[in-house]
Amino acid sequence: MAVALVVAAGQGERLGSEGPKALVSLGGRPMWEWSAAALRATPTIEQIVLALPPGVAAVPGVVCVTGGAVRSESVRNALAAVAADADPILVHDAARPLLTPALAAAVLAGLDGVDAAIAAARVTDTTKECDEEQLVVRTLDRSRLWAVQTPQVFRRAVLERALSLPYEEVANATDEAALVERHGGRVRVVAAPRENLKVTTPLDLFVAEQLLVARAAD
Repeated sequence: MAVALVVAAGQGERLGSEGPKALVSLGGRPMWEWSAAALRATPTIEQIVLALPPGVAAVPGVVCVTGGAVRSESVRNALAAVAADADPILVHDAARPLLTPALAAAVLAGLDGVDAAIAAARVTDTTKECDEEQLVVRTLDRSRLWAVQTPQVFRRAVLERALSLPYEEVANATDEAALVERHGGRVRVVAAPRENLKVTTPLDLFVAEQLLVARAAD
């Protein structure tokens, strides 16, 4: 039984919203609902757990938990709310509202033979590494670079081990896949469209709205 954990506990400071980012209206719906709808339409997912900011009321019809101060705490709280035999576990950011059932299914399928599978898009820009003074150290080989997204899918035992690492290490990780990689786990990249963007700024919100309008018109 696959379970999806939707992380929706971000406050949205860079977006400039007055409340939690996942509750910002997008196309007439709270942002988190777009991801939930795509996950409900993914055949192998049997349950969705939504991690919300502290103080936000639970959403009817969805299993809700209170998120933490950092991403890993939200994932841990959501994982604690699912059945002990639920496996694999899909983790998705509610701030990526253009998720499709096809992408979720592809990442789930990508877990075969590895510890984790993650959605990612090839880097198309020339990418340079700089020092603290913004002086270029080197130009990276973009043919080997991927911009990581969500969803990310994990064997349950692998995710639990990653989340049980020392607090400082877990809290500073930008995603759970980084913890799996760091401790020897095998992580597969699954090609995803760049349209599966993360809404962080007002421009991102505008672009997401336009993409949803275009999708509805197809």
